[in-house]
Amino acid sequence: MGGDGWDSSKLYEIAQGALDGSYFTNHYTDEDPSPVIQDFVKKYKAIYGGVPDAMAVLGYDAARVAIDAMGRAKDLSGPALRDAIEQTKHFQGVSGLITLDADHNAVKPAVVLEIAKNKAHFAATIRP
Repeated sequence: MGGDGWDSSKLYEIAQGALDGSYFTNHYTDEDPSPVIQDFVKKYKAIYGGVPDAMAVLGYDAARVAIDAMGRAKDLSGPALRDAIEQTKHFQGVSGLITLDADHNAVKPAVVLEIAKNKAHFAATIRP
């Protein structure tokens, strides 16, 4: 078992198949047929020439949550933006629906991936 840090092509290069049969959790998979994910992957590939990893998805989602909060905030001061961000509920990100809880943690789905033939493959999505 592993965490989202296993989302690295370098890991599979080093492992040379030794991780086959292992599982890890991640924020998304490009194997998900969701139109939101497939549209993001298509645009990312066109710009960067490769498949986005979880860090690209999380960065994109974080920027979009901030932009959404700017549109909801009473003004663009630090306190107003903070308040708008912490009120984020059911925001549709590439990594799923994002809600911030009372501790300011993002509550969203987790994707479980299985490593087979030295590559991660979608196994399940666990929703909170």
